[in-house]
Amino acid sequence: MADRSTKASELGAAGPGGGGVAIRKLELFRIDVPLKKPIKHASHERSSSENLVVRVELTTGRSGYGEGVPRSYVTGETIETTFKALERSDWAEAIGKPSSFAEVVARVERLSLPEIDDDPRGMAGNAARCALELAVLDAYGRAFGESIGRAVELAAVDGLRRFDAPRGVRYSAAITAESRRKEIVSAIKFRLYGFRDVKTKVGVEGQDDASRLETLRRILGRRMDVRLDANEAWSASDLLAKVSPLLRFRPSVLEQPVPHAEVDALADLRPRLGVPVMLDESLCGWPDAVAAVDRKTADVLNVRLSKCGGIIPSLRIMALAHRNGLGLQLGCHPGETAILSAAGRHIASRIDGLRYLEGSYDRHILRANVTRDDLTFGYGGRAKPLNGPGLGVDVDPELLAAITRETREISYE
Repeated sequence: MADRSTKASELGAAGPGGGGVAIRKLELFRIDVPLKKPIKHASHERSSSENLVVRVELTTGRSGYGEGVPRSYVTGETIETTFKALERSDWAEAIGKPSSFAEVVARVERLSLPEIDDDPRGMAGNAARCALELAVLDAYGRAFGESIGRAVELAAVDGLRRFDAPRGVRYSAAITAESRRKEIVSAIKFRLYGFRDVKTKVGVEGQDDASRLETLRRILGRRMDVRLDANEAWSASDLLAKVSPLLRFRPSVLEQPVPHAEVDALADLRPRLGVPVMLDESLCGWPDAVAAVDRKTADVLNVRLSKCGGIIPSLRIMALAHRNGLGLQLGCHPGETAILSAAGRHIASRIDGLRYLEGSYDRHILRANVTRDDLTFGYGGRAKPLNGPGLGVDVDPELLAAITRETREISYE
């Protein structure tokens, strides 16, 4: 039995209520998601993704799933730290016995982990919190016949611009730092497939970015919105010199050009770059978002559910951007399964002001998934809102078991 000495009151969550449905147990899964091709950028290269999946089972027998993608070089988390974080506390006590989905959302809004609260950047347990939050919302959504999209509508977040009804969405394409031939093939496909915006990696050692962009821009055409992602590749002292030769290719935004340790230098450099700046590795929690606004280090914020702690924390960051006139991207981690793809779809179809949207690459990137539902976007990156209770997709236990490397169970009975 896990040590659950940390009480719900210490987590800032609502205590148990009466007359409702409680959590019976949690199951934690370490999964290894195989990718169809290596994903390479200036910070890392991977051919598979080690993810956390959480299954929440209620006393009624209903269950739900959530996912987090711990990255040691993003939030400092590993699978081991997420397991430990979720084993430390009594989540049945924290959630209590809500008698409506609105009550579930209100309790999830107050849910936190000690790791997050103790971290100055508010990120040390974000992948774990994301997986737990999604599993809770999925399970209770199924119990009460409500979708996770309804949680986006119910969340008490000031200044958040929401649509009156779910809308169709349009995803972006991404050109990873592959061979020159494969990049050209990808660019041709994306143009023929009707995408309106594309992201490409820059700053990878040994690659000539100006030459690459000249080729890509010629293939993609003048109308394609092309943004650049440096993944912390350049030092602040070299930044102007690195970016200047790339401006003639008319990039719309430059993502995370410097390491987080040098992010404050962007307050001075950003107005001189000639291209708007997006923060990613320097935007991993609420404190990072507040710092970006206060120090004027960003024009656009890249919110990703796992690194930012789940739906509710992500909505709070989005509302901060809305209130301060900053652009937004709803991003994803390469290797996310259909669980996070579905969660991102629910947000994207309900939140106004998303300049860019990444995700739902499932069939294009993953060799294996956890659902038989195909959430891959269609022509031009278009996709419809999801319906049905909870996530709106069903995790297949056999598919999940096929890529599971370790499991742990936490019982509350």
